[in-house]
Amino acid sequence: MIPSLKEWDKKYRDQGLVIIGNHYPEFSFEEDLTNLKSAVAEYGIEYAVTQDNDGTTWKAYKNRYWPTLYLIDKNGHLRYVHIGEGRYNETESAIQSLLAEQY
Repeated sequence: MIPSLKEWDKKYRDQGLVIIGNHYPEFSFEEDLTNLKSAVAEYGIEYAVTQDNDGTTWKAYKNRYWPTLYLIDKNGHLRYVHIGEGRYNETESAIQSLLAEQY
């Protein structure tokens, strides 16, 4: 998933795509912000990544699976959800469609 997210970020950022990774730790060492920063640097992630130690964002979306991808349109409406790996071409098509929409 991360390689595709990085590719989409580079390809579509200038067209308005904003990617935000949400890190909800599974283990206590993952709650340390320094460890998260190290992992983001190690993987060369340039998009924003939030630290969601309490799972506030995870729970707000009623998320139960990792990874889950959400596409939100320019008006803030949830328009696409994909659970798990795969369907990268379908997801990229959805990104392109949303970016092409007018307000």
